[in-house]
Amino acid sequence: MRFFLGTHVLKHLERTDVPLFVSRRTFAKRKSSLSPLGEWALDSGGFTELSMFGDWTITPEQYVEDLHRIVRSPGLLWAAPQDWMCEPFIVEKTGLSVREHQRRTVDNLLHLRSLDSPVPIIPVLQGFTLDEYKDCFEMYESRGVDLRSEPVIGLGSVCRRQSTLEIERIVSCLHAKDLRLHGFGVKTSGLKRYGEMLESADSMAWSMGARRSQSHCSVHTPAPTTKNCANCLDYALEWRERVLA
Repeated sequence: MRFFLGTHVLKHLERTDVPLFVSRRTFAKRKSSLSPLGEWALDSGGFTELSMFGDWTITPEQYVEDLHRIVRSPGLLWAAPQDWMCEPFIVEKTGLSVREHQRRTVDNLLHLRSLDSPVPIIPVLQGFTLDEYKDCFEMYESRGVDLRSEPVIGLGSVCRRQSTLEIERIVSCLHAKDLRLHGFGVKTSGLKRYGEMLESADSMAWSMGARRSQSHCSVHTPAPTTKNCANCLDYALEWRERVLA
């Protein structure tokens, strides 16, 4: 499994060659390109969009325009689509049904792929129950998207419950369909349960953990200059090593 270290600090791309996972929203005010040392992947920022606004505030055309600007920083492997999460509070926020969220997710992938994207856009399976994920799988198939042939497929709407038995059952079922899954925001408890069934995963639990516990990395512990290491690459890399171990 390839493990992407999530980060909200763009400069981290130029300071480490470990795979990183970065949100499109962090590039919003960035005009110049970066010189990443390693490979990385891009999150669309969909959860923030829907939880804040109940809709996407940019069009697919604008999203691809953003990708052309972002890809000037090399090493980008793939980008997530403008998918629609299916957690109950997100569905309540939009006022739409889970089925409509799934339809819009599939439609968006096809729309983005019809445009001149500079990087691959991956499909994302959305749902909340196992049957809903199965329905989403069938929806992709009915629209001509062969998920079994995709290099990687995002598994959406799981990051806030990814250590549960229910998610383990969902991952196991989709893994049995020979799907190469990417787990968004998977914490260590989730990795222990089903990490071996994932093609890749990302997490930035290190930052929240440092903030909650007011922790510092080994470099800054002797003489802290901040309240915690929630923005510190050294802390993030030390956390990653412990997770992989």
